[in-house]
Amino acid sequence: MDEKASYKDIINGDMPPWVMRFVKGVGKAINNYRMIQGGDTVLIAASGGKDSLALSLALSVRRKWLPVSYSLKAIMIDWIEHPIPENKKDELHAYFDALDIDFRILSEAQYPESFKGNFNCYLCARNRRRILFEKAAAENIGLIAMGHHLDDLAETTLMNLCFRADFSTMHPVQEFFNGSLHIIRPLIETRESVIRRIAECYDLPVVKPVCPYDQTNVRARLKPIISELSHIDKLTREHIYNAHDFSECVLPEKKKR
Repeated sequence: MDEKASYKDIINGDMPPWVMRFVKGVGKAINNYRMIQGGDTVLIAASGGKDSLALSLALSVRRKWLPVSYSLKAIMIDWIEHPIPENKKDELHAYFDALDIDFRILSEAQYPESFKGNFNCYLCARNRRRILFEKAAAENIGLIAMGHHLDDLAETTLMNLCFRADFSTMHPVQEFFNGSLHIIRPLIETRESVIRRIAECYDLPVVKPVCPYDQTNVRARLKPIISELSHIDKLTREHIYNAHDFSECVLPEKKKR
C-alpha cells in the first residue's frame, strides 16, 4: 500500500487480506481464552499509542461479524504534567466515534503525592492501573482490555528470566479481586510489526504520551536483542509464547462468573 488509506475503509469492511488476517487473529486469541462473551462490557485502556488504537479497531470491527454482541468503552489518561495537545484530543474523539466506542479522556496526576518524589516505570504503570481499576469498579465493568502484543510478552519473559530468575510473563487473561475483574490481552498473539503497519498504512491518530524512560528502560533495550534472535529463527517470538502454559488462562462461562 503506497498511499495512506483511511481507517474508515476498514470500518466499512474494505480491507486487504493482511488486515483481515489481523482482525481474525485477534478474534482467534479472544476465542482461545474466552476473553469476551455475549453481553459483556469491555473497558479499553487507551494510551493513544498504536497498540491500543489497533486493538480498539479490531474489537469494533469484529462485532459486525459475530452472532453475539458486546459493548465497548475506552478511557485515556491524560497526565496533567504532560498534557495531550487539543488537536490530538479531537482526532482521538473522532476516531472512537467512528468506531462507535464510548471514549473519555481523564486528566490525572502522573506524579501523585503518594510517590514521595519517586518515579519509575513500575510506579507509573501501577498508577495507571489503579485509575483504570477504580473507573471499572465504579461502572461495574469486569473486563479491561490492554494493548499488549506478542513482542511485549517476549520482552517481559526475557526481563523476568534474565533479571529476576523467574520464567514468567504477562498472561492473556489475568484475574484480580477474586474474579470480579479480569485484564484481557486480545493482541497477545499479534506481532508488533503488524500493528505498526496498520497504524502507518491507515493513518491511525497515534499520540505518544511523554515518557522520560521511553528509550532507555530495560524493555526498550531488549527489543533489538529479540530482533536479532528473530534473524536466527523468525518464529522466536512465537516460540517464547508457546513455551508458557496458559491452559488456566481461560475465562469461565459467563453464567459461572
